[in-house]
Amino acid sequence: MNVKIKEYELPHADSGPYGITSGRDGALWFTQHKTNRIGRMTIKGKVEHFNIPTINAGALSIISTTQGDIWFTENKANKIGKLTIIGEIMEYVLPNPDSAPFGITEGHHGDIWFTEMNGNRIGRILPSGETIEYDLPHPASYPSFIVAGSDHALWFTLNQSNQIGRITLEGEVTTYQLPTAQAGPVGITNGPDEALWFVEINGNKIGRITTSGVINEYAIPTPNARPHAIVTGPDGALWFTEWGSNQIGRITVNGKITEYPIPTKNAEPHGIAVGSDHALWFAEECNKLGRLSFVQNP
Repeated sequence: MNVKIKEYELPHADSGPYGITSGRDGALWFTQHKTNRIGRMTIKGKVEHFNIPTINAGALSIISTTQGDIWFTENKANKIGKLTIIGEIMEYVLPNPDSAPFGITEGHHGDIWFTEMNGNRIGRILPSGETIEYDLPHPASYPSFIVAGSDHALWFTLNQSNQIGRITLEGEVTTYQLPTAQAGPVGITNGPDEALWFVEINGNKIGRITTSGVINEYAIPTPNARPHAIVTGPDGALWFTEWGSNQIGRITVNGKITEYPIPTKNAEPHGIAVGSDHALWFAEECNKLGRLSFVQNP
């Protein structure tokens, strides 16, 4: 497969783009934790910014909901932020201090689910604005990314306890131990095969878990690639960022991995999303957004 990678420099130096999502408006929305802003870029490269009300909020993960709102985690401020379609930002303070929210996703009924790294909990914001929290069974498990699965449950990575977690809408938690010790799972997404796919930042592998808990792992060819985030691409494969080796990786559902180098050295790629233009967009902490598009063979 032939691909082309183009990068867009952001106007504010060292803004620290981290999470990225595709909005209902067709634009890319991303967090900038170093300048305390939420950014918006059209697929043509036009950029605008929205200031987060809380100083030094530490905005990291970001999603766009079916309603068109943008939600994000404020890791340092202990809040969940919501940017409405008319440009207003609302913030929800979490019940417990220093919970350090990180991953975030939309649930099956329009509620917002998120992970609390320090709090060791899974949180949920109902449409009414009420926050519910669920304690995790293993202490200091460091829940990271979270996604709504095909089985009407939520699935999440437990970075320090080396597990994949599942929580039902009623709050019942099940955990699955990874075969590789100290693998450090981070990103997780729904695959095209109804399984969940995740990355192991320390194990240097891509993992797959079925909704019944069967796990397979696939080694990344480049040593110490440090995979971070993963998404299902428009081509039916899984695409992931390699923070350590400065590449974008692709894995088929059969486990075949291909890697593509990022032009800028030490770009520090983190979040990745599919844009409205059917390209892969990724956030580079070096103050750029990257775009990977597919090139037709002659």
